[in-house]
Order: sequence, then structure tokens, then C-alpha cells
Amino acid sequence: MSTDIRNSPLSLAHALALGVPLVAMGTALVAQYGFGLPPCEMCWWQRYGHLAAIALAILALLRRGRPEARWLVALAALGILSSGVIGAFHAGVEYRWWEGLTTCSSSHIEGDPLAAIMAAPLVRCDTPAWTMLGVSMAGFNFLFSTPAALAILGLLAKSRAKGA
Repeated sequence: MSTDIRNSPLSLAHALALGVPLVAMGTALVAQYGFGLPPCEMCWWQRYGHLAAIALAILALLRRGRPEARWLVALAALGILSSGVIGAFHAGVEYRWWEGLTTCSSSHIEGDPLAAIMAAPLVRCDTPAWTMLGVSMAGFNFLFSTPAALAILGLLAKSRAKGA
């Protein structure tokens, strides 16, 4: 019995491991540069997980067919999951369910440092920059990234059980 590799759980896991963080980062960058919503410190933390996942998923594609590709996809899923968990924490801070960190961030400083500091916007972690139906970007990151990461891990387990 032959299996079409393009429709295998492993191929779907690979696609999700690359597609989910690409969409998440694309959305974050459009919000930042297209709509002028600068990220706070915890927003940056969420991006790190997605950036790591993109790099790992690309490496997995380059190593496709080799045993290490499966591990790279699993690590990408963990990067996506870490971003989702940080998004949950960040959303809780925004909803005032728990105390957040005491630091806030501002834009990168170029030129005269004092003038840049004085002109830089203060971006608070406890105030959502945007919401839809009461859900912030951090909340959406949690709602999409966490199930996606769990789905990737489930697909990997399914492909392993099938011997694919």
C-alpha cells in the first residue's frame, strides 16, 4: 500500500510548523508597520518563539526525509507553543487577571540617545494596543498558536504511529 507523502500527517505537520509562525509574524509586522502599533516587551517575547519556529521549520524542510526533520518540526511546535503560552500570560496581564512585569519598552534608539528617549512612545504591556470582540493580539496569539502547536505534535505522533 503506497502513501502519498503530500497528504501524510508528517507533511501537514511540516506545513503548519512553517505556516503558523509565518502568518503570526506577518500579522504582527502589519500591525506594527502598517497600523502603527509598536510592540511592548511581552509582544517581543511572543515573536521570539515564532521566529525560532520559522528557522526550525525551514531547517526541517531542508532535511526532509531524514530522521532529524521530525525533531526539528517538534522543536518548531514547541517554539509556537511557547509563544502561545506567553500570549496567554500577556493577555492575563492586559485583562488585569494578574500582575505583569514592571518593565515597558520603547522603540529602538538611533541618533541622539536623549532626544530619542524623550520622543519614543512608551508601550505598556498591561494595555492592549488593539482588540477585536474583547480579545487582544496577545489573546489571539494564544488562541491560534497553542492549538496549532498541539495539532503539530499530534500529527507527528500520528505519523510515527503509522510509520511514516
